[in-house]
Amino acid sequence: MSRIGKMPVPVPSGVEVNIDGSRVTVRGPKGELTQEFSPKMDIALEDGMVEVERTDEERETKALHGLTRALIANMVHGVVEGYSKTLEIHGTGYRAELQGDKLVMILGFSHPVEIVPPDGINFVVNPRANTIVVEGPDKQLVGQTAAEIRAWRPVEPYQGKGIRYVGEHVRRKAGKAGKAI
Repeated sequence: MSRIGKMPVPVPSGVEVNIDGSRVTVRGPKGELTQEFSPKMDIALEDGMVEVERTDEERETKALHGLTRALIANMVHGVVEGYSKTLEIHGTGYRAELQGDKLVMILGFSHPVEIVPPDGINFVVNPRANTIVVEGPDKQLVGQTAAEIRAWRPVEPYQGKGIRYVGEHVRRKAGKAGKAI
């Protein structure tokens, strides 16, 4: 039995969970998330808890058991508290600003980079600290959007310029002559 899969997911007050076969919809103060799960999982709402049980003992079904429970728990957490990723910009002349809800970044290209947020995603920019915060209820979409922003100018190891996650460690290289930094 999956240790993660057999744990029930508590549903806090103010959160509504609808289960329609293998489709689960979670609605809360931060938004609404819907996801389709494998029909090999039996998902039920009992006494304010979401229970996930598997229908057979096949290898694939066992693997999906814990995954399904974790995804439902992430959906519940997302509509209650939300998720966020913080990116910081390093480099002379590199900066970001908001124009409406659109993120506009100057990253050393001949043109500014404009990113329109997907539905459910908000950007918060602090120009003094040169940070970008990506917020939203969907954990996967927040991480994907942050990764797409970072991909425009990943950190390079020689001077440390680029976009990185807060707390990300970048291994620095000595350079051509092997001089100490």
